[in-house]
Amino acid sequence: MAAQHELGRDWGIYIDGQWQSSSSIDRIQSISPSSGKVIATVSRGNTADIDRAVGAARRASKAWASASPFYRAEVMIKASQLIADERDTLARALTDDQGKPLVKEAYDEVDELVLYFSMAAEDAKRQSGTMPHSVDPTRRVLQYRVPLGVVGVISPWNWPYTMGAEVFAPALAAGNSVIWIPAPSTAACSALLVEVFVEAGFPEGVFNFVTGLGAEVGDALCAHPGVDGIGFVGSVATGEKIAYRAAGKKQILELGGNGPFVVLEDADLEKAARAVMDASFLCAGQSCTAGELFLVHKGVKEEFLEMVVSMTKESINLGDPFSPETTMGPLNNEACADKFDEHVGDAVAKGARLVQGGKREGGLPTTLYAQATILDSVSPDMLIASSETFGPVVPILEISSDQEAISLVNRFGFGLTSAVFTTDLARGLAYAESVEAGWVNVNASTNLWESHLPFGGRSGTLSGRGRVGGTSVLEAFSEPKVVILQL
Repeated sequence: MAAQHELGRDWGIYIDGQWQSSSSIDRIQSISPSSGKVIATVSRGNTADIDRAVGAARRASKAWASASPFYRAEVMIKASQLIADERDTLARALTDDQGKPLVKEAYDEVDELVLYFSMAAEDAKRQSGTMPHSVDPTRRVLQYRVPLGVVGVISPWNWPYTMGAEVFAPALAAGNSVIWIPAPSTAACSALLVEVFVEAGFPEGVFNFVTGLGAEVGDALCAHPGVDGIGFVGSVATGEKIAYRAAGKKQILELGGNGPFVVLEDADLEKAARAVMDASFLCAGQSCTAGELFLVHKGVKEEFLEMVVSMTKESINLGDPFSPETTMGPLNNEACADKFDEHVGDAVAKGARLVQGGKREGGLPTTLYAQATILDSVSPDMLIASSETFGPVVPILEISSDQEAISLVNRFGFGLTSAVFTTDLARGLAYAESVEAGWVNVNASTNLWESHLPFGGRSGTLSGRGRVGGTSVLEAFSEPKVVILQL
């Protein structure tokens, strides 16, 4: 089967059970961030394509919703098996299109993708209802959940496979039909994934796939009257636009964060420093859960900094993502690299001390390879402290108390993830309960999460609304139905 699936070609859009041409003749080039070469082209879809996709999804929605959950689960399990069979092909396409290291990260993403489909299948079978009491003894009440209908999914480029699937797999399992729009810069590997998993046998129109620019196809999908729900994973700025354009629809918005990582004076410093390697350098720091602000107690700051510098030099190997020895690949795109330059430059201009890195690495095929960067003497007024950098950075800001750390974390407005390192678990719990974050890890990296648990931003912060993970999407994209039987 592997020979059938190849990344490097011109991709159309997938609507109503078949690959077809876009209404537009315009194309988007897929350029590998590691080599700078054009590896594929994809359609630059338009509003007419979204209309067609929504029409197909709408026509298919009733039959798919009324199908047995066990049948839907069967299709989802078949999809997970096909993805597992194509593990190597999909991982290599991911590395080529996104830039993450093949051995250290790409295979893991494909494996997690398999889990999302199989987990959604199991959750679909376990959906149940209740039989509440009626005020009248001659009545019987049935209460159960039904799918919304048509769900639009817009996903980012940092985890092209899993960030889309964590929404559309459970949405499909719940009985919704789906339209997926991937990020343009990783649309080619996303198209390859679609080619693989639609072989599972989804009925025509149940799953649809349109590539294009967010301002065109994404906007049209969010505003379309035929769409009942929108799931988006991505930046705060885009999420705010989507919330406005999709007003009145059910929404899941999993947005940005800067992963405040607190090291208290009683912490196991070696464990904390080792967790930095994952928090800051996984996916070259291009993660909404990345540790991008390190609040370190003044009593241990120097020792912690020395450990982080030493471990970074020992364990981070920037280079060709196809090489087994590489632990960190390039940034995905020039806009992300420009923001890395801007934030580091702003920090140094405002008094931060550049301890290591801080530049793009020369002598490589593209200029997107950012060095593992460590900054000391960071202050709250710097962009690198108050914003989401989305790059391989360890900005260290000195604190003198637990309360100072809590105040700073809550000051910046993000509310996705945080971490605290302390040997006093009561102290760790007090921190976790005081910070405005949807997820807090005690003595573990900000990038640690488990896919069966609800994940998302704290209400009232910049980090979104709703939850992904576990049964959260299944519940968000379904709604209660009540039937009363008069005996």
